Amino acid sequence: MDAVYLANKYGEAISQRGWEHVVKMIDWLCENWDQPDAGIWEMRGEPEHFLHSRLMCWVAMDRALRLGMKRSLPMPYERWDRARREIREDIWANFWNSERGHFSSTRHGEHLDASMLLMPLVRFVGATDPDWIATLDAIKTNLVSDGMVRRYNTHETPADGLKGSEGSFGACSFWYVECLARAGRIQEAHFEFEKLLSYANPLGLYAEEFDSHGHALGNTPQALTHLALISAAFFLNRKLSGEQTQWQP
Repeated sequence: MDAVYLANKYGEAISQRGWEHVVKMIDWLCENWDQPDAGIWEMRGEPEHFLHSRLMCWVAMDRALRLGMKRSLPMPYERWDRARREIREDIWANFWNSERGHFSSTRHGEHLDASMLLMPLVRFVGATDPDWIATLDAIKTNLVSDGMVRRYNTHETPADGLKGSEGSFGACSFWYVECLARAGRIQEAHFEFEKLLSYANPLGLYAEEFDSHGHALGNTPQALTHLALISAAFFLNRKLSGEQTQWQP
């Protein structure tokens, strides 16, 4: 839905048929956003309520409402807006762990997940919000090594269903850089970004993951890693040039 919103904003206006498909999708989401699933990392255990899934439901609702209002398109505004508020309230009430002082990857959970780094990037939370900064710092302490970010700690996530450890995730590492930049920690973001650039192969390409030495693991090249790199580079460059805004236009 975010892609549809951005395509309408920067490309061609959405068609009538396209909007009808959006309405069907968002109406379905109003009825199903609170269902458990396997999450972005496709966990092999029982379905759970994952923060990332809730976040993406909120994004879909938010972008559909923004698009509909911008184009004066017909929609059940009150129903969609109510669902958007309910999702937001659910995230703050049930995914914030007050004892640990950071968001958790699952409902009423305790553990961290690098997909949380998308929270300010999709504009759910302010990039300098104190609760978000506490979460960002917790991710730095628990999931980051030499600028490389693990998706989660495997010893804390039995639902993973896999034995052994895994590498750090490329896309998450560049999300981390962008979060630092958006939080105003420009020099830290720049340092971590330059470090990640040194992990590219001779062609300047990245795999899905890094091992502990920065060597490529998994699918190569990995488009998601490069998309995250481009976004981080674009925003970091603007901040290094003196721009004050936290948000991309």
